[in-house]
Amino acid sequence: MNKMPIIAACIASMTLTIATTSTAAPIHDPYVNAQQHRQHERIQQGVRSGQLTRSETRELANQQRSLRQQERGYKSDGVMTHNERQDMRQDQRGASQNVYTQKHDLEIQPRIAD
Repeated sequence: MNKMPIIAACIASMTLTIATTSTAAPIHDPYVNAQQHRQHERIQQGVRSGQLTRSETRELANQQRSLRQQERGYKSDGVMTHNERQDMRQDQRGASQNVYTQKHDLEIQPRIAD
């Protein structure tokens, strides 16, 4: 029995699977992902230092969640256009400014005495 047609069919099937998987992969924008990570770290640092109150933290977390939903919406069709990317970056800059403003206002999280 000749195994060559079976091997060729397996290779063709694997190639098709890999090609389909690679085109279905989500679009990654290194700037967007890095900015989201930096903002998350800044918020966490503000919580640890007491610069952010619970309500400020909740507000900032909701804004970050909204940005992630916006990003998923932009990527849902498999393409993040130049205009969508610009809009996303502008919204992230606004969120970054909100993190700065909340961390540097005069509200602080009261410390619990030991």
